[in-house]
Amino acid sequence: MEISLIVAVAAFAFITSVTPGPNNIMLLASGAQYGYMKTLPHMLGIVIGMAMLLFSVLIGLGALFTLYPALYSVLNVAGGAYLIWLAYKIATAPTDEINVRSDDRHGPIRWWESALFQFINPKAWMMSLGSVSTFSVPGDLYIQSGALIMLAFALLGFPAISIWAGAGAKIRIWLNTPTRRRQFNWIMGGLTVATLMLILEI
Repeated sequence: MEISLIVAVAAFAFITSVTPGPNNIMLLASGAQYGYMKTLPHMLGIVIGMAMLLFSVLIGLGALFTLYPALYSVLNVAGGAYLIWLAYKIATAPTDEINVRSDDRHGPIRWWESALFQFINPKAWMMSLGSVSTFSVPGDLYIQSGALIMLAFALLGFPAISIWAGAGAKIRIWLNTPTRRRQFNWIMGGLTVATLMLILEI
């Protein structure tokens, strides 16, 4: 494969991973609420979920959207509804004690929850469909180019989303009162809904 393809895939993976979206807004909120270390499972789940989604698209799942365009509308509705629910959970997260236990029902999102969320995350689908349709090479190099895409998102996606979780952890120092934490939670909940509207062009 040409170096230009590798560079293009790497740039696409990092830029689409680091730009605002549902995952990154939730990581910012989680980093601020629970700290970077407790947000690690959430980040790992995103990477695992993206790998699973990319693999599914590479083996042909993405073609279903071409054959049955209505499926994309179903995905948008399901993903949007779940995202609104997550935004509500973020906005109403407890503010009396910032160090909530990770096994508490109000704790950070578990790795498997964030992994499965990618399958109804509109931005994750756009990233997967866009990368596979643009950068996969037909013929003998299809498997290699597909592996390159998955590897790029795994290696560059994690540090990209870590920026958001790390920024949230830094913000934590200012969230030293219940009032500030409540205001922050509402802002993060609102931004989560806003990213959905931008993605779906509502």
